[in-house]
Amino acid sequence: MTVRTGRWTAAAAGVLLAGLPTLAPTAVAVPPAGMCQNAEAGGTPVNKLPWAQTWLAPDRVPPQVTGRGVTVAVIDSGVDADHPQLNGAVLPGRDLLTPGDLRANFDCVSHGTAVASIIAARPARGIGFRGIAPGARILPIRVSERDASEQTGESVDATVFAGAIRYAADAGASVINISLSMYSDLKPVRDAVRYAQRHDALIVAAAGNAHAQQGPDPVTYPAAYPGVVGVGAITIDGTRLSNSQVGSYVDISAPGGGVLAATRVRGHRYYDGTSFAAAFVSGTAALVRAADPQLPASEVANRLIATATPAPGPADQYGAGVVNPYRAVQDVLASAKPAVLPRVRPVKVDAAAERRTAVWDAAGRDGRRIALFAGVLAGLLLVAAVVVPLGRRRGWRAN
Repeated sequence: MTVRTGRWTAAAAGVLLAGLPTLAPTAVAVPPAGMCQNAEAGGTPVNKLPWAQTWLAPDRVPPQVTGRGVTVAVIDSGVDADHPQLNGAVLPGRDLLTPGDLRANFDCVSHGTAVASIIAARPARGIGFRGIAPGARILPIRVSERDASEQTGESVDATVFAGAIRYAADAGASVINISLSMYSDLKPVRDAVRYAQRHDALIVAAAGNAHAQQGPDPVTYPAAYPGVVGVGAITIDGTRLSNSQVGSYVDISAPGGGVLAATRVRGHRYYDGTSFAAAFVSGTAALVRAADPQLPASEVANRLIATATPAPGPADQYGAGVVNPYRAVQDVLASAKPAVLPRVRPVKVDAAAERRTAVWDAAGRDGRRIALFAGVLAGLLLVAAVVVPLGRRRGWRAN
């Protein structure tokens, strides 16, 4: 068991300058006893602005729209609640992997912490990275103790997986981020997805990282279920991440290649995969739900897709395009049906008048032909009247 001591002090955690916390190097997470036997080490703080934030420009979203009041469930490896940029943003949650009523606000492998930080990391002095919806709350639900980007949902018990989705819906999560991929349509999970949708929760799921170089990619669940927003990944140049899966279940894309996110305990690291692309979409969904709390989950999904930035490739690779937080919040989509034009009454045709018109049109055409012929003939006669006498006087000799 790895035991860490020394909580970050109030002076380190609470120094607020312009509303921004400092990154305290002494911040630690304390998992329950017996957990995290081989825990990953924390990362090093990265100061520069990540490319994904430059690309998506979440700072353009009106400052009053931060995701405040929205709970986003992260079904993953847990979330380190003591990371300086997540401190105060993470609920206790539930560990469904371990018997007993245990919390899930710790993380042994950083994957869930990274996903949660992309969604809701608070700004920090001297740090460029922050979450898309820094006012949102994270509900961690632990279903794995492995890096979810290295595994599929088949390595997570279907009952546990389904229970996590139901728990998220019952706990009031209006957005559920799932960065696990299954390649089988399992009834417990399918029913749990429908249960969450009946509770008006929007499910955002990674499209998967098993792109095949030859032949079609496997169908990924829950991304392929109706109403679930399936997310593919792009790189810094705007093209699809090489292992991001391709299929009709890709509804939208987001940064997922070399994206910066938080690690457990402290610091940051660069990650690859659709797991992290899904987090950018979940964060954007939290902004939309905060901006318009009355908007149903299905309409939130429609808004995300309708306002996406066009991508340089087919829909089975990029979906509708790249998620656009500013447009998702600001654009007003037409909800009314198009106006119905008045019925045009058919005009009654006068057959006799039509025949008279046809006769006059024919006569006009004949008259124009006669006039043209007469003009040509007159021209020829005029030329002959000049040329013939002149030729006779010269004896028809060439000049």
